[in-house]
Amino acid sequence: MQKNANHTSYSSLVTIGDSFTEGMSDLLPDGSYRGWADVLAGRMAARSPGFRYANLAVRGKLIGQIVDEQVDVATAMGADVITLVGGLNDTLRPKVDMGRVRGLLEEAVEKLAPACEQLVLMRSPGRNGPVMERFRPRMEELFACIDDLAARHGAVVVDLYGPPALGDPRMWDVDRLHLTAEGHRRVAEAVWQALGHEPEGDWQSVLPPTAPPGWGTRRLADVRFAKQHLVPWIGRRLTGRSSGDGRPAKRAELLPYEAPRG
Repeated sequence: MQKNANHTSYSSLVTIGDSFTEGMSDLLPDGSYRGWADVLAGRMAARSPGFRYANLAVRGKLIGQIVDEQVDVATAMGADVITLVGGLNDTLRPKVDMGRVRGLLEEAVEKLAPACEQLVLMRSPGRNGPVMERFRPRMEELFACIDDLAARHGAVVVDLYGPPALGDPRMWDVDRLHLTAEGHRRVAEAVWQALGHEPEGDWQSVLPPTAPPGWGTRRLADVRFAKQHLVPWIGRRLTGRSSGDGRPAKRAELLPYEAPRG
């Protein structure tokens, strides 16, 4: 049975993972990405003078790369809270060895859980639609593994998959893979509450209904999506490349943090 965090004076946070934790597509005016982890760190910093934050996430990373490149770095930092979100990129590959994915997740959790006061895992959100339906069985197998690991290692699980709000297509950017700024804000609120803080909003509230877009609008959106996002994504899969190749960690050192403006 997973435990619930009830400590509200954490002094440091390390986040690891892929584009979801890096913050795509929550774009700031300077061209960088904010994302839920930065929002959460800003809130925690406001509560704890001298609060330190590192974000080791890099877009496109598979769980094996997260284990090889981020886990040991995170464990050595001695942070109060570590968040791990990974494995979803693996489930979206045409072929995936889910047994290997589960084994790598277990390796990561076994290292991370003893290295912090509170480990946070997540059941990632997914955009409602045909892609979600195609990969749903793999995703749910991944989430069952996460639930089991959390129960065995005292981690908190933030369930972003079950509540319907984050499945709303309006919460997702035009690439259909990454949350909007509002989606990231809601994830930050969900993790904030899971860490024992008083709610500052209802992250599960559904968006008000709107008239569905017309056929022409939908087709134009589909063409734009395919040209700008789907074709390049398929190309990277076919050539074994990743959008994160050669990209450094977002915030590689555990340093005092002040939330950016904008």
